Amino acid sequence: MVDRLVNSEANARRISMVENCFGSSGQPLAVPGRVLVGEGVLTKVCRKRPKARQFFLFNDILVYGNIVINKKKYNKQHIIPLEEVKLESLEDEGQLRNGWLIRTASKSFAVYAATSTEKQEWMAHINKCIGDLLRKSGKKAIAEHAAVWVPDAEAAVCMHCKKNQFTVLNRRHHCRKCGAVVCGPCSNKRYLLPNQSSKPLRVCLNCYDELSRQKAQQMNNSHSYKTSQIVPPADSSGEEDSDDDDENNRSGQSFSETPLEQPKFYRDDVNSRNR
Repeated sequence: MVDRLVNSEANARRISMVENCFGSSGQPLAVPGRVLVGEGVLTKVCRKRPKARQFFLFNDILVYGNIVINKKKYNKQHIIPLEEVKLESLEDEGQLRNGWLIRTASKSFAVYAATSTEKQEWMAHINKCIGDLLRKSGKKAIAEHAAVWVPDAEAAVCMHCKKNQFTVLNRRHHCRKCGAVVCGPCSNKRYLLPNQSSKPLRVCLNCYDELSRQKAQQMNNSHSYKTSQIVPPADSSGEEDSDDDDENNRSGQSFSETPLEQPKFYRDDVNSRNR
């Protein structure tokens, strides 16, 4: 049981090791009541291509980072509160097998395990942690989650106008509402999506129109309706996926090149094998 691990020396040692692997670039992870439930390498679908990422499952957060030196050094630490997480299983498709979506209010993405058994283990442990956390806090699961970005390679032309081809000069953009890959003219509007950013974000024209209609309806066509949340797309703030900033280290390996080690889980109250 996780409760038995809370004050154990083994748990404190594991968390300390994780902190040391991230070094000064990571946030402190040792807080009262936190337990490291499991860890392992998963393949995450990034904007440009699938890449290996190290994941750490705690009883209240999910942490992942880029692999610089396996089991020794990670960077670009991401921390996801489990209260925001919803999992959705994915059907196997081609080389991408044993996958599921990790959906949150601010960011959603797909990950893949090495085997179907490991997929089941990961999903069971994560869902158990989410259920325990929500039950103890008395909170309800959030209803709205960010869209999963369509990978660049899946769109040779704009998914909105179906005409503009992407080149070095005509670059791809992602709609922050639906995740579609669109050209500049088809995403020249911005809209405030509070769950994702405090600044207005780039959205495609379809989503902009739909969001504007919803806002107008909420305001009951009141004359007080303002467009102060709409601004021109001066820069691409938040446009890039930070997971793609590692082209020169081994964490940039492609899906087929990356050997995935078996994950380790430290709790014993989910029906899975312990290692």
